[in-house]
Amino acid sequence: MPTSSASTTDAAKPAASSGGVQSLERAFDLLERMADAGGEVGLSELSASSGLPLPTIHRLMRTLVACGYVRQQPNRRYALGPRLIRLGESASRLLGTWARPYLARLVEETGETANMALLDGDEIVYVAQVPSKHSMRMFTEVGRRVLPHSTGVGKALLAHVPPDEVRELLARTGMPAATEKTITTPDGFLEALEQVRRAGYAVDDNEQEIGVRCLAVPVPDSPPPPRSPSRDRRAG
Repeated sequence: MPTSSASTTDAAKPAASSGGVQSLERAFDLLERMADAGGEVGLSELSASSGLPLPTIHRLMRTLVACGYVRQQPNRRYALGPRLIRLGESASRLLGTWARPYLARLVEETGETANMALLDGDEIVYVAQVPSKHSMRMFTEVGRRVLPHSTGVGKALLAHVPPDEVRELLARTGMPAATEKTITTPDGFLEALEQVRRAGYAVDDNEQEIGVRCLAVPVPDSPPPPRSPSRDRRAG
């Protein structure tokens, strides 16, 4: 967008926090907020959750609509658009294809479902899975996002992160209890990470879902963000 030598438009200002383009950061933040809200929201809801003024949100949404990443409903609310499907499918294939042969080998050796997950920002996202052949088996949807404190993969991925950074992450996400066995204090989680470092693997013992245990290990020498495969099995 053309600007004068003395100033830039608000939409093209570099973001102070990251050195990126502020309008892009805001647009992607709005898409994330739409996904968190179930995929369909109104402008006032986006304004309330993001803190951005309505004119700014309207300008960004108009651009996203024109590009096909958002669509406007007959009720004038906005929904995630179909072009995001292609991006999501491509990202899933890129992240998961190389891992599937290794996950399949884990399934053959253990008889249990195997997943690969990575740390994306402050959340864990599952990017690949090979299911067990058992009729009763653990299933985690690829693309599912969870908080690190209640998962084995979260422990595996954070075990070698400096404690101060772990505390900062937990302060941002909170530590809600998914089950009665979820670790809900920073000190308790840091103690669990110390156990992971000693053992070389992490365990989720009914902490994300009652009746399910998970063993997780980090992938050695993997590029950042760190990836972690996991083997899930039902408690019994």
